Amino acid sequence: MNSLEQKTILVVGGAGYIGSHQVKMLDEQGYNAVVYDNLSTGYRDLVTVDKFEEGDLADKDRLREVFSKYDIDAVMHFAAFIEVGESVKNPAKYYRNNVVNVANLLDVMLKYNVKYFIFSSTAAVYGEPEEIPIKEIQAKKPINPYGKSKLMVEEILEDYDQAYSLKYTCFRYFNASGADESGKIGEKHNPESHLIPLILQTALGEREQIYIFGIDYDTKDGSCIRDFVHVNDLADAHIKGLERLFDGGSSEAFNLGSGEGYSVREIIDKAKNITGVDFKVVEADRRAGDPAVLIADSSRANKVLGWETRYNLDDIIGTAWNWHR
Repeated sequence: MNSLEQKTILVVGGAGYIGSHQVKMLDEQGYNAVVYDNLSTGYRDLVTVDKFEEGDLADKDRLREVFSKYDIDAVMHFAAFIEVGESVKNPAKYYRNNVVNVANLLDVMLKYNVKYFIFSSTAAVYGEPEEIPIKEIQAKKPINPYGKSKLMVEEILEDYDQAYSLKYTCFRYFNASGADESGKIGEKHNPESHLIPLILQTALGEREQIYIFGIDYDTKDGSCIRDFVHVNDLADAHIKGLERLFDGGSSEAFNLGSGEGYSVREIIDKAKNITGVDFKVVEADRRAGDPAVLIADSSRANKVLGWETRYNLDDIIGTAWNWHR
């Protein structure tokens, strides 16, 4: 294996929101990052390194070309479709990309003897939480095809570890948010569905109003409570997880969240404060499948990886506002 400076990490989906932040941090920490992305939801201008390979995970020939071209030490996967609502309407799209295409990637990895895999999973694998904050040992009962597709891959990875000694780390995110302090990269989805960008687009006048879906939850102010974690804190955890695998660590799954819960109303008020804009807020009915409270217990990541969040909610909204402007 290469020395630390030379370790080559293939970042699949590295032109997307979280992937691009991961690539930038890998590069800054002396890794050789190679991006593989089909640009279906990613953007070439978010890629901050030279090594960019356009390709689809459905295309095993293209994957083999890339694995032949570079001496890859590990793979990080950020190439899933992530829209819960769309996954319910079009599950085939989700199972094909989020499950079948990952199996393609794993097949090529094994062919080229690449045995380290970092997988971006999701809090959606838990479904309706049994207790708050959510620990990793909680039952996995996803309630939509998106969450099911991520859990299927986690189960595939368990089997591949047993059969082929493929070592993996799964990270179950709560709400990835914020942007790099440089302002060069940030959250860009089309269509946008995440709360903080939607709020900031409203502050910028790009949307007429922001909706609060449900004001009658059993929470402090009636709106849903969520756990937000800065994208660079996520990227930091991925590097810690990777280095643990390189050091001989076992396969493991970790929650990544701040451990703090903020209501939708609190996020909106905080955004008004940071942006200095008083925008229109509309109260609407609950959406199907929205639990009242989702907060992570990330103590396993704290203990095993030495991971701690560095960014608070002000930092998250502030860096995102800097980027959106």
